[in-house]
Amino acid sequence: MTIKALLSDRVQTAMGAAGIPANCSPRIAGSSRPDFGDFQANGAMAAAKQLKTNPRELAQKILDNLDLQDIAEKVEIAGPGFINIHLDNGFLSRQLDKLPQCSKLNTQGAQTIVVDYSSPNLAKEMHVGHLRSTIIGDSIARVLEYLGHRVIRQNHMGDWGTQFGMLIAELEEHLGEGEKPELALQDLENFYQQAKRHFDESEAFADKARDYVVKLQSWDAHCLALWQKFIAISISHSEEIYNALNVTLSAADIKPESAYNDDLSQVVNDLVSSKIAIADQGAQVVFLEELADKNGNPSPVIVQKSGGGFLYATTDLAALRYRGQTLGADRILYFIDARQSLHMKQVFTVARKAGFVATDVSLEHHPFGTMMGSDGKPFKTRSGGTVKLADLLSEAVSRATQLIESKNPDLSAEEKSEVAQKVGIGAVKYADLSKTRTNDYIFNWETMLSFEGNTAPYLQYAYTRIRSIFRRADMDPDNLDGNIAVRDARERILALKLLQFEEVLDQVAADALPHLLCNYLYDLASAYMAFYEHCPVLKDDVGEAVRQSRLQLCKLTADTLAKGLDLLGIEVMEKM
Repeated sequence: MTIKALLSDRVQTAMGAAGIPANCSPRIAGSSRPDFGDFQANGAMAAAKQLKTNPRELAQKILDNLDLQDIAEKVEIAGPGFINIHLDNGFLSRQLDKLPQCSKLNTQGAQTIVVDYSSPNLAKEMHVGHLRSTIIGDSIARVLEYLGHRVIRQNHMGDWGTQFGMLIAELEEHLGEGEKPELALQDLENFYQQAKRHFDESEAFADKARDYVVKLQSWDAHCLALWQKFIAISISHSEEIYNALNVTLSAADIKPESAYNDDLSQVVNDLVSSKIAIADQGAQVVFLEELADKNGNPSPVIVQKSGGGFLYATTDLAALRYRGQTLGADRILYFIDARQSLHMKQVFTVARKAGFVATDVSLEHHPFGTMMGSDGKPFKTRSGGTVKLADLLSEAVSRATQLIESKNPDLSAEEKSEVAQKVGIGAVKYADLSKTRTNDYIFNWETMLSFEGNTAPYLQYAYTRIRSIFRRADMDPDNLDGNIAVRDARERILALKLLQFEEVLDQVAADALPHLLCNYLYDLASAYMAFYEHCPVLKDDVGEAVRQSRLQLCKLTADTLAKGLDLLGIEVMEKM
């Protein structure tokens, strides 16, 4: 239980004893200034308004019934009825001593949570547009898993549709000339452009491609075999990116569009039989009054075209029903960019109306902004083309290599390679994750690779600095003796920050905002630097009990930084 939750329970009990209705919240919040205490209970004002009484007098009644023995050093009323809580150093010390036992949290009421993220189109290579979905979704999946939830990752890859008729027809011609599929598809972007030119310039090829679409959708054996070759190689390209990015998606998490192909007719039939979808100009359409425009026109959702074909909405409805009914999800999270907001609202609304998901299942679209270039426009190559994700990550490692060479040329070649990989990839990921998810952000190499400020290299370096203390002391941090005893003001600040970790993770999990974790880790590293500058650890005049206590604070900080970065998908290293 977090300190905030503990205080909330105690104050709620005191409010009940003071005759305050149970629907009144204690409103526990961290204090903005040390002289206001560590926490404030701000519920007396709202409760007094409801009871039509004096808030300061009501705060005194709460205080008279409040039991914070062995938790608070001082509790006082301030202003119109704020209750300031100054925590006891001994309590903080005991809470810190418990932290190493909590290597993994266990949330009561653990849920089954489906997380839909990454979802590249297998007709093309992954580009920078896939970065945000992939790393934000992965970070939230890691946090939810760490908190004890059952997380089911779903990589809804685009492996179906009209473009695949064109692509497998092109692949067939390459194979007919004796080229191996691995070589033909070595550059997916180039292969797609070749196929598109062929399609535009040759009517015979275009007819063949259209014919192959029909055959593929009818499960023609020849077309399926070509399609499977294309898909297998495309997936291997994606897996290379996931490995480079240190993302937890695996082949087992892939649930592509084609997986729902057999269920699409049933989805439409169910919508028609329940009179949710109606015929309109030969198509089957759901008209959503719930999403009507300002003129009162309902929002149309086509689930089957007049020619019998299905749309993305149909596939998404089939996927949503599978996730709700077969996987038994309590929450379903989608990490898809903001441009799909209307589409997701439509899918969620139709699914609710049709009963595809239970009313208590939380359906959540977590949109994100765009990665921008220095010109304030979507990030492109110098020639204006799409930036391949593989090229971006390769450049990140290359730039990090140059940086490490200049910072620490004494590292071995093997160490430089490891550090450059972790720093380069970590810098790209952290620059994205540290921004509020819903905002656009400017991509800037110098800023993200800086060892100053709120960056991955700064936090990775903070970790290595702490670990170097134990090497200098020739000590194993896992074999420390004695208990933590918080004495100094800066020890206290660091202790409070360390004890906020679980609370921050709960907030990240609830709101799917990884930047909250980034901000916390930066604040933790800053608190540690202030502690280390003012609280000697290894100096000769430091007593053994104090040394052991401070070394344990060092270890807890390093462990928390490492775990926090790991939950962001960023690796640490022993030397930099």
